[in-house]
Amino acid sequence: MSTLTITTIQSNLIWEEKTANLRMLEQKIAGIEEKTEIVVLPEMFNTGFSMRPEALAETMEGETVEWMKKVSRENGIVLTGSLMIEEAGNYYNRLVWMLPNGQYGHYDKRHLFAFGEEDKHYSPGNKRLIASVKGWKINLQVCYDLRFPVWARQQNTETGAEYDLLIYVANWPERRSHAWKTLLCARAIENQCYVVGVNRVGSDGKNVYHSGNSLVIDPLGQVLYHMADEEDVNTITLQKEMLEDVRNKFPFWKDADTFNIQ
Repeated sequence: MSTLTITTIQSNLIWEEKTANLRMLEQKIAGIEEKTEIVVLPEMFNTGFSMRPEALAETMEGETVEWMKKVSRENGIVLTGSLMIEEAGNYYNRLVWMLPNGQYGHYDKRHLFAFGEEDKHYSPGNKRLIASVKGWKINLQVCYDLRFPVWARQQNTETGAEYDLLIYVANWPERRSHAWKTLLCARAIENQCYVVGVNRVGSDGKNVYHSGNSLVIDPLGQVLYHMADEEDVNTITLQKEMLEDVRNKFPFWKDADTFNIQ
């Protein structure tokens, strides 16, 4: 059975300072000692969770996407995280999935955080992105999407489960960290998949504190990695054999309701 090695980067972010954030993150990535295949950055990794896309958003030909291409190529990794993107007069909180060969996919955050007025500045996406690496199928989502389980719900396809790994990138505040940790475990249990949640640490420009609590969780809901309240770069290898064993012994995912998302 195949394995998948993932590095999570839980970092403080410098408020609305793109060049400084990219430099800092590039140093962290260059310092990874283990051989890794996917590196996961937080939500809005180059600015923090800012509501100023008019001033800070880039296009897909901009500095940050070009930086992702360079770092992905030089390190031989898949690199992912979200950033502000302007496209056809709209702004998106867009997760980019960058391959070492310069090809990429993207997912626009569907559930915008109205409590923080994200819906007043960004447009929602309407399509999920399920990527593939070494036969692993990976569902990619952003922060507030975590509160909406239907959007992540495993589908029973003709070839088996729809995906094997669910990744959330986030700027999730400390004051709601209990919900973050609980819902990540719930997504793993109900979808019988691995879950990776990568959050930032530190205070943002609005004095909102983030305590990290990045997690890696197995298909039974057991926590394989958890780091709170400090910066951390962690590499972990996921086992496909364990995933298949859980699904074969307890095939609960096959009994899920059939539905369509409008």
